Amino acid sequence: MNDSLPPQFERYQRGSLIVGLVVLALCVAGGFHNSTQFFRSYLVAFIFWTGVGLGCMAILMLHHMVGGTWGFALRRLLESGSKTLPLMGVLVIPLLLSLPKLYSWATPAGAAEAASPFKHVYLSRPFFLGRTVLYFVVWIALAYILNKWSADQDRTGEPGILRRLQNLSGPGLLAYGLTVTYASVDWAMSLQPEFFSTIYGMIFMVTQALSAMALVTVMVMLLSDRKPLSGVVTPLLFNDFGNLLLTFTMLWAYLSFSQYLIIWEGNLQDEIPWYVVRAEGGWAWVALALIIFHFAIPFVLLLMRFIKRRKRILAAVAAGLVVMSVVDIYWLTVPAFERRGPEFHLLDWGTIIGMGGLWMWLFLSQLKAKPLLPLHDPRLEEALPHG
Repeated sequence: MNDSLPPQFERYQRGSLIVGLVVLALCVAGGFHNSTQFFRSYLVAFIFWTGVGLGCMAILMLHHMVGGTWGFALRRLLESGSKTLPLMGVLVIPLLLSLPKLYSWATPAGAAEAASPFKHVYLSRPFFLGRTVLYFVVWIALAYILNKWSADQDRTGEPGILRRLQNLSGPGLLAYGLTVTYASVDWAMSLQPEFFSTIYGMIFMVTQALSAMALVTVMVMLLSDRKPLSGVVTPLLFNDFGNLLLTFTMLWAYLSFSQYLIIWEGNLQDEIPWYVVRAEGGWAWVALALIIFHFAIPFVLLLMRFIKRRKRILAAVAAGLVVMSVVDIYWLTVPAFERRGPEFHLLDWGTIIGMGGLWMWLFLSQLKAKPLLPLHDPRLEEALPHG
C-alpha cells in the first residue's frame, strides 16, 4: 500500500467494495420485483458516477494545458478518477439491454411515432448502441494514455513527456466536449425525445466538473495532514480549490438559467412542456432546493475567503455540492417517468450507493498504486514555494 495514505484507507477500500456489492445485489433482487423502476434508478446512478469520472479526466486535461499550482495536489486523485471509466463501461451493459424500459423511442410504438425522419434514424437501437460504444472507446483511450504517460514521467523523468501530455489535452478536451454532448442527448435528453436544447450538453459537462472537483476537494482534505501533501497543501491552495468550485457553481447556474430563459423568451412549444413538468407539484420543490442549495448558499459561502481557506469547512461545502449534483441529475431525468412529483424509491438511493461503493473501491485502488505527488514534473518545483 502507498505509505502516504492513512492506514484506514485500506479499510475504506474494502468497505466500499463490500457495500457496493451487497447494496447492488439487493437492488438487483428488488429489480426482479420491479424491473422498470430498477433500470430507471440505475440510469440516474450510472449517469452521475460516469460523470464524476469524466469530470476528473476533464479537469486533469485542463491542468496539463494551463499548469497552475492547484493541480499538483489533485493530479493523482484526478488520474485515479479517470481510471474508473472502464468500470462504467461494464456497468453500462445492463442499460443497453433494457432500452425499451427507459426510452419510448426504443419501443415499436415509439419508433413509429418519431417526430422526424432524422430522429427516427438517430434514435434507433443499433445507432444508439454504436454511439455508446464509441463514447467509451474514446474516454477509456484518453484515460489510458494520460495515465500511461504520467507513469512514464514518474519512471523516466523524460522532459518531453510534459509536452506530449499538453499536446494530447487540447484535442482531448475537444473530444470530451463532443462525446459528452452526444452522450447527454442519448442517455438523458432522449428520455423525452420531443425536447431539444443546444445548451443541454454543456450543463452536463459543468455538472461533471463540479461534482468531480467537489469530490477530490474532500479527498485532499482527508489526505492533507500526511506527507507528501502536507508539504504542498496550504490554506492558499484550498483557496484555489474554492475558487474553482465557485467558478463551476456559477457556470452551472448561468447555463441552467440561460436554457430556461431562451425557451421561455422564445415561447418554444416543443420545449416548454419539459419545464412545465419540472416546475409543478413535487418537482417544483426539487427545483427550489437546487436553486437554494446548489447555487445560492454555495455561491455566498464560496465568496468568503475565510471559508475557502479552512479546509474542513470547504470540504463540507464540497460534500454538499456532491449531494446536490446527484439531485440535479435526478431532476433532469426522473420527471420523464414520474410527472406528478418525485416518489423517492429505495432503489433510487440503493443504486447510487451501490454503484458509488464500486466506484470508490476502484478509485482508492488506483490511488494507492502511485505516489500522491507526480515525480519529475518540471513544474512541480514552482508549486513547492506555494506550499
